[in-house]
Amino acid sequence: MGEALLRAHLRASGIPATVGSAGLLQGGVPATREAVDEMAAWGLDISGHRSRRLSRELVASTPLVIGMARRHVREAVVTYGARIERTFTLKELVRRGEKVGPRGTREPVSSWLARVGVGRVVSDLMGEDENDDVADPIGRPPAVYEATAVELDDLTSRFVGLLVGSTVPAPRSY
Repeated sequence: MGEALLRAHLRASGIPATVGSAGLLQGGVPATREAVDEMAAWGLDISGHRSRRLSRELVASTPLVIGMARRHVREAVVTYGARIERTFTLKELVRRGEKVGPRGTREPVSSWLARVGVGRVVSDLMGEDENDDVADPIGRPPAVYEATAVELDDLTSRFVGLLVGSTVPAPRSY
């Protein structure tokens, strides 16, 4: 759901970017029926989605790694060699981005990410924290998927606003 919503917000804002997702579990698994149904309600088709497993090659070729929870970021950094400077939870990225302000018009994304990450230490990734973690809806009722989609829509919209240099979210029209 996060991948689809981020892609939709980037497209709506005119930002050319490649968005993909990978996780810690096995690859090749389709999205849950609940996720497909929820994204369909938003006008987004994820029926063809298949999971990919995170790998060293994937994180090495990715300029920004965004995890849904601290444990994802820890695994990406510790096990797969992702650089802490460009690996954040979505909530952390948005929170820190809003604190430092939107990316400047001519500012490279890498420079903005460096500003976002100032003062960050690896020990900040220990444990779980609702301030950093988006709860996983798998195995939960459809209402939880809906709540997660709303949260992800808000966070991805705010993140894209920070990238384009505006704190105004893009409209929900995909």
